[in-house]
Amino acid sequence: MDFRLNDEQRLFRETLRSFVDREIVPVARDWEHEGRYPTEIVQGMRDLGLFGLAVPEEYGGLAADTVSFALTFEEISRGWMGIAGILGSHSVSCWMIARHGTDEQKQRYLPELATGERRTAIALTEPGAGTDLQSITTTAKKDGDDYVVRGTKMWITNARHADPLPVLVKTDPGASPAHRGMSMLLVEADSPGLEITKDMGKLGYKGTESCEVVLDDVRVPASQLLGGVEGRGLQQALSSLETGRINIAARSVGIAQRAYEESLAYARERSAFGQPIGDFQAVQLRLSAIAVKLQAARLMTYWAASRMDEGVRMDTESGMAKIFASDAALECATDAMRIHGGYGYSTEFEVERLYRDAPLMSIGEGTNDMLGTVVARSLLAGKATIG
Repeated sequence: MDFRLNDEQRLFRETLRSFVDREIVPVARDWEHEGRYPTEIVQGMRDLGLFGLAVPEEYGGLAADTVSFALTFEEISRGWMGIAGILGSHSVSCWMIARHGTDEQKQRYLPELATGERRTAIALTEPGAGTDLQSITTTAKKDGDDYVVRGTKMWITNARHADPLPVLVKTDPGASPAHRGMSMLLVEADSPGLEITKDMGKLGYKGTESCEVVLDDVRVPASQLLGGVEGRGLQQALSSLETGRINIAARSVGIAQRAYEESLAYARERSAFGQPIGDFQAVQLRLSAIAVKLQAARLMTYWAASRMDEGVRMDTESGMAKIFASDAALECATDAMRIHGGYGYSTEFEVERLYRDAPLMSIGEGTNDMLGTVVARSLLAGKATIG
């Protein structure tokens, strides 16, 4: 049993940490408050090859192991969680195309996705269907050599930059069970009838857009059906969300790490009643609680990532890591705000952004309540064991 990163992973983390400290940390607070899109940071991630994290080497990608994948989102989220969202949706979609796409689809898209010349996303959620994806109402009707797509998607990260945009649709709305009639279509950005209608206002998760996407009789060639076979869209989406949950767990660790760093520095520097506040037991207890939750979340996330690298099905492990780490992120951000006192509520300090970013982690890639039932059902069915 070895809890250490290998030499390659350590070097990768050092490179990421240097990039984040140099290019993200100094500008994150100001750019977020200005609503400025982080174009320069995106270019920096392209230069590091990070858009190819989930792309096989034969298509020019990094083909990163899952622990290195997690390290990427941890380190970037330590600087600014919203930036990790730009890379997260892209990587989940790349993984899905690489695993489920036809040879032609892989050749067409993956080389440019690996460099960031193209970017992508994944359009699952609708105004009336989030966690319950089988309730989507977006339809794709076959018409000759095309599908005609009609519907609305909501909360789509990277929507304004996605080309292609994988869209979950119902090709057979009457199928029972519903998932047998669901498919994934790769919709290109210049398709007539595809419109990004608005950016959704958000409490946190700034830096990347989350959009409403309207598909008004969009014609999509049948060759754009992911994998070339109807009825596999939900399975394709759910398999990719296993990596997405590692992504969210790792982002949560990054938020918690920054909460720890800011709290430790403030406890040493801030004085009250003639002494550093770190000398007070109440502050010490909050600081130690942050450290304990942070390290436990990190180890659980790396454990789930390493299980994926072993090639086993790990929906239980990724779900557990996502639940624990996202809860820890919110608790650590809250304790960091309390350690900072009134300054924790100020936009001039980092912790208020952490406090706004953390709640999304318990919602994204499946709510924690839903994932709790997934984990429990796996345990009850004997598909997963603990101990």
